[in-house]
Amino acid sequence: MRITNQMQASYVTRSLQSNLARIAELQEQGTSGRKLTRASSDPSSAADALAIRGRLAAEQQYDRNIANGEGWLATLDSTLGTVTDIVQRVRDLVLQGASDTTSTEGREAVAAELVELRDELLRQSNSTYLGRTVFAGTSDEGVAFRDDYSFTGGGASVERRIGVDSTVRVDIDGAAVFGTGSGSVFALLDTVAADLRAGNGSGGHLAAVDARLAAVLTQHTTVGARQNQLERAADTNLGNRTSLETRRGAIEDVDLAELAIDLQLKQVAYQATLSIGATLLQPSLLDYLR
Repeated sequence: MRITNQMQASYVTRSLQSNLARIAELQEQGTSGRKLTRASSDPSSAADALAIRGRLAAEQQYDRNIANGEGWLATLDSTLGTVTDIVQRVRDLVLQGASDTTSTEGREAVAAELVELRDELLRQSNSTYLGRTVFAGTSDEGVAFRDDYSFTGGGASVERRIGVDSTVRVDIDGAAVFGTGSGSVFALLDTVAADLRAGNGSGGHLAAVDARLAAVLTQHTTVGARQNQLERAADTNLGNRTSLETRRGAIEDVDLAELAIDLQLKQVAYQATLSIGATLLQPSLLDYLR
């Protein structure tokens, strides 16, 4: 087969165009810092990168959910700590009021403090986080307990998704902590105060106070367990994000040192093709004589 000048010119042109296209692609990668400047350049890698980015977005949402859950549970932790202290003080006052040595004036003072503690417990029961009551689930009434001690919760709980197959509850059932209505700790303190003011002892209410204290401590322990769950989830998600980011970088990110070498080689190849082309395509005397 005879190789004509036209065939040689066509080959040189294709080689020059290929080198120029690759040089332009490498320069674009160096500018953007990304291997995949367009999906068409490597559809398979582009699909893998897109899938990884989707998983990264999910992990980032889990992190936001964890942070939000930590806020809820931190509010509950603080509130239940305060409630525990208050109920412990109530217990001390009930014991004081039960003593035969407590005078009428002393019992009145105990009753007055119990009323103050009742009001503080009611205030604590309506604690909020970002405008949401932490003891009433998804209730939108703005308070967990009304002034008549009725409970506004009882609906759905507040949960946050913290992993593909993992959720955590971030509120606490206020009824389990404080009771409701006439069976609430608020009503209990009203009864104790009334008995003391009537000249009766308060010792008969000690068991009820102890039961309420036990309920508070149980729910506080539950909050601690959920906080631990969030901490473990945060560690897991960090590991997942690190792994996914490494995989994404391997697909998308440019190794600048490697790119610089590749670019230099392509530029050398381009210059060599130009030189070869200039030699091969020089017109000969026979070309003019034909």
